[in-house]
Amino acid sequence: MYRIPSGLRENARFPLPSENCFPAGQGSVLDLGAIFPHDVGMILELHSPLDMHLHLRDGDMMKLVAPLSSASFAGAVIMPNLVPPVADAGAVQAYRQRVLDACGDDVFQPYMTAFFRSYSEKELSRLKELVFGIKLYPAGATTNSEGGVKAMKDAEATLSIMQEMDIPLLVHGESHGFVMDREAEFLDVYRDLATRFPRLTICMEHITTAAAVQLLDEFENLAATVTLQHLLITLDDVAGGMLRPHLFCKPIAKRPEDREALLQAALSGHPRLMFGSDSAPHPIHAKEACGCAAGVFTAPIALPRLAALFDEHGALDRLQGFVSGHACALYGLNPPARTVRLQRREMLVPDAYEGHGQKVVPMDAGCTIPWRLI
Repeated sequence: MYRIPSGLRENARFPLPSENCFPAGQGSVLDLGAIFPHDVGMILELHSPLDMHLHLRDGDMMKLVAPLSSASFAGAVIMPNLVPPVADAGAVQAYRQRVLDACGDDVFQPYMTAFFRSYSEKELSRLKELVFGIKLYPAGATTNSEGGVKAMKDAEATLSIMQEMDIPLLVHGESHGFVMDREAEFLDVYRDLATRFPRLTICMEHITTAAAVQLLDEFENLAATVTLQHLLITLDDVAGGMLRPHLFCKPIAKRPEDREALLQAALSGHPRLMFGSDSAPHPIHAKEACGCAAGVFTAPIALPRLAALFDEHGALDRLQGFVSGHACALYGLNPPARTVRLQRREMLVPDAYEGHGQKVVPMDAGCTIPWRLI
């Protein structure tokens, strides 16, 4: 929803459109840029935005970064790849409480996940009351995933129970092949899972390729999340000139045609494509080092940067669905009622976020972006 700042309405010297003049089917969409100069501060309201893939870490790091997500999101799907991983009911409950404590008084719903392993029906019955879904990592595919699945056949019994219990499966979909081909090589695994478990909702996490976008339309039980960085950058931005460690993540950014396919799917409002930041904080000493840790920290700028991107492409009316509506419809979620307001006004991104003995560099550090939270 867009609001005209009261001062503009009071001081306008020409008629303003009434609230019932919007085109049918577009909701409350008003292009102030067509009425006022572009630098006028358009206000955008997002209702209960959700981050469908978030890393909060633990301890002092979580104390620093959790409030940066809860400040702008009504909820998030929290990843379980801690050391040790969050894999049983007790660990899920304890981690959820630590997340809530770190978020303070913010209205924020942590949708918890458990680290995939072989579960009994009794264990899954208990977890179903506590988690949004179960997260499957191929062993060694990304940060803290060494305890992941080594052979998909070993997962079949648990997947069968999950299908019967209607527990979603979330997957980090990469092989151990050549780094640029890892997602593409994993797509046949998705095809096999979607075919053999047709009633299991399978989310392809943080997709990065045009081929994954195409696969999304092949099976009704496949959904996907996409990150901010994969809508904006390619591998050339990471390593085409001087190496930029704060843009390095897994899955690695791909080719321009992949970025374009992801962007068009998001802008067009694909109903099974959702925003999942995969915001992954690491201490600065772990990023600016040999053996650079994989992960891009985007949580504090995610919504302003998405607003700028969708605004640039004339698609602000699709942003609500991307950051909340699609997920709510797909999973039947009812997040806390909360309105987050953004303004088309420049914001200088801090060089780093510091606190609790931690220092983390965000994406776009030191740059000016055209939208901000208010």
